[in-house]
Amino acid sequence: MKKFFQLEELGTTYRREFIGGLTTFLSMAYILIVNPITLSLQSVPDLPDAMRMDYGAVFTATALAAALGSIIMGVFAKYPIALAPGMGLNAFFAYTVVLTYGIPWQTALTGVLFSGLIFILMTAVGLREKIINAIPAELKYAVAAGIGLFITFVGFQNAGIVVNNDAVLVGLGDLTSGNTLLAVFGIIITVIMMTKGINGGIFYGMVITSIVGMIAGLISPPTGVVDAVPSLAPTFGVAVENIFQSPAEVFTLQMLVVVLTFLFADFFDTAGTLLAVANQAGLMKDDKLPRAGKALLADSCGTVVGAVLGTSTTTSYIESSAGVAAGARSGLAAVVTGLFFLLSLFFFPLLQVITAPVTAPALIIVGALMVSALGRIEWNRFEVAVPAFLTVIAMPLTYSIATGIAIGFIFYPITMICKGRAKEIHPIMYGMFIIFVLYFIFLDK
Repeated sequence: MKKFFQLEELGTTYRREFIGGLTTFLSMAYILIVNPITLSLQSVPDLPDAMRMDYGAVFTATALAAALGSIIMGVFAKYPIALAPGMGLNAFFAYTVVLTYGIPWQTALTGVLFSGLIFILMTAVGLREKIINAIPAELKYAVAAGIGLFITFVGFQNAGIVVNNDAVLVGLGDLTSGNTLLAVFGIIITVIMMTKGINGGIFYGMVITSIVGMIAGLISPPTGVVDAVPSLAPTFGVAVENIFQSPAEVFTLQMLVVVLTFLFADFFDTAGTLLAVANQAGLMKDDKLPRAGKALLADSCGTVVGAVLGTSTTTSYIESSAGVAAGARSGLAAVVTGLFFLLSLFFFPLLQVITAPVTAPALIIVGALMVSALGRIEWNRFEVAVPAFLTVIAMPLTYSIATGIAIGFIFYPITMICKGRAKEIHPIMYGMFIIFVLYFIFLDK
């Protein structure tokens, strides 16, 4: 196993990979709770039951999709990157496709399946890898730093440090709130351990924060240890069956728009995550992503598997950067994360202690680590600085990794052409310019 995952070559150990994999799992375990709530539209009252996906089935599908996707990524692509149904994509699935468009959730699952199959085809012919490798180094660094700011912003939100303000969009939250104080404590204790160079400081910070939260009465102790696994029957295979049972609903112009939106968001969220985590882990070579094709294929397979099981698009998770910060460097960490997702099927009650204030410090500190990529951008070259800056700042301000990438990709050809460096732009970047402009015009509605 040590030779297969190249632990010595990567300068890591079984212990570091285990802690890294566990840290990643704890950082993204919230999806096991949030995804079923989102896809079952629990926040929307007075809906027909037919519009709601079964909560228990979605929980099981979420755990299995995350487990299988992460293990495939770890074994096949050998990256410390975990997968799970994506946030944002699940909201688009539930609130836009099902609730607004009125498309049955069964048909929406078919749309997710189609997007995954198209991704596999694109990966098989090498198109996705070519696109990622065509991205200039400056924009790759900007993507990594932008995602760092994005997840830091999410962390501040989860902590209650940054809240909604109708007058100025965002503002300072109530720092006397118990949960916010717990998150602040978590940030302080984690920063202390990271500053002292303690391996796994982020993980230990989460454990200590959870314990303190339970002692303070802010986190409810787990009500049990083991519970029965909910049945997958209500959602399993529905995406495939629906192709033959309701072809009139599947093959429509509206569904084409849905599939294209799934394609766009997943493609560039995944690309951004792969580049950011690989850069943070020091796995990039000559500003290119080794084994990019395998990583992208693993991600595509995760989407297909998730759709068949009964969940929205499965994608690479930026929370993997928390595991990297804790020491993960190989695919073994992703396998560990996957195994914990499998265990979560039986130990669901224990997940009650993983609350937003517990995970917030990890996101904030990982974001601080990721913005170091800004130092590798040549800010004195205006034609590079502008698209890089817009990429970085747009991600947190638009609350979308994909939108930040799109804006940067639009401005890069403009500034380079104006500077007389048009020949240095890869043809694929010109194609991306056109695609993103069309996206903002037609799809981003």
